[in-house]
Amino acid sequence: MRSGCTGALARSLAGHDRETLYIIIREEGEYVFLADGKIRPVSRPKRKNRKHIQIIHDREETDREALLAAGHLSDDAVRQHLKRYRRESQP
Repeated sequence: MRSGCTGALARSLAGHDRETLYIIIREEGEYVFLADGKIRPVSRPKRKNRKHIQIIHDREETDREALLAAGHLSDDAVRQHLKRYRRESQP
């Protein structure tokens, strides 16, 4: 996985949260910190090994920048971003 994925969408591939969508809010070495705004708020992100997630590249770079540009990422912004992705990706 490439470096600099903060703000990208990710799907959990392993663990009890398998298939759950998250946003990567921080990276530290081989780990990423994920939030979904509900069960995993930004203030208490889930630490997950990089090899146990799949980056979703459907989002444009401008969407990632807009999400992070506010400086302080809120749970509401994370929930809205994930909701928009789910709505757009449905057939």
